[in-house]
Amino acid sequence: MRKSNSTNLENEKRLEDTCGLTYAMILMKGRWTINVMWRIHNGANRYGLLKKEIEGISEKMLTQRLRDLEEMGLVIRKDFQTVPPHVEYHLSSAGEAFVPVIIALCEWGDKVRPVTKTLIAR
Repeated sequence: MRKSNSTNLENEKRLEDTCGLTYAMILMKGRWTINVMWRIHNGANRYGLLKKEIEGISEKMLTQRLRDLEEMGLVIRKDFQTVPPHVEYHLSSAGEAFVPVIIALCEWGDKVRPVTKTLIAR
């Protein structure tokens, strides 16, 4: 746990408030965040579909990521108030604006993987 008045924390907060890249990276931190957004973008808009399509994610983690993304305003949760429960997730306009970035990151990762994997393995 960090001290609330540390210089490091103050610098981090300053970067978060003034640097768009830092702020974006803070929003996207956490394993599975981008994967959940990508699957929602591609039409997996119900919890069960997301769980099935994101191999390896636990129910707890999927629930947490969906809550985080909703809290950040990147995902919209629509509860149909029915029995049995019917809930759908959709990207907000801010979430949709991130899709081209996800595509670019995917392409970049595929491009540099052969080189960086070899260097990391050394």
